Amino acid sequence: MIRDAATQRQVAAADPRTSTWLSANAGSGKTRVLTDRVARLLLEDVSPQNILCLTYTKAATAELQHRQIQRLGGWAMMADNDLRAELQGLGVDRQITASQLSQARTLFARAIETPGGLKIQTIHSFCAGVLRRFPLEAQVSPQFREIEDRAA
Repeated sequence: MIRDAATQRQVAAADPRTSTWLSANAGSGKTRVLTDRVARLLLEDVSPQNILCLTYTKAATAELQHRQIQRLGGWAMMADNDLRAELQGLGVDRQITASQLSQARTLFARAIETPGGLKIQTIHSFCAGVLRRFPLEAQVSPQFREIEDRAA
């Protein structure tokens, strides 16, 4: 598959076999890369409960969740040739078998049925969750409350 340089860099950043730190300007495709990376992790048979995707804003979190569910839901109903093309566009460069297409079609149900689902959250909410689970180790009161920006 032929890709332009920018698309090729996004495909490379979404490769789950490599470690990636993603930092870019607004509108440059960060959400797409994160969505692609999560999809590729799922295609590599990583359990949804073992994926943690962190973003800076609540809006980015909502957008990422929406795109992921929309993509996986679309795959469940897609014709073989269309799904094969979609997976190749995502960066799956190996030969795609009928069983791999079948597996891709089950990812929507798998993500929805996993307890806790896909963990896509803001860095702030992730850190607050860690503090709630380990308040004594963090030396904070177990009854701590987060302060909202407006209240600050």
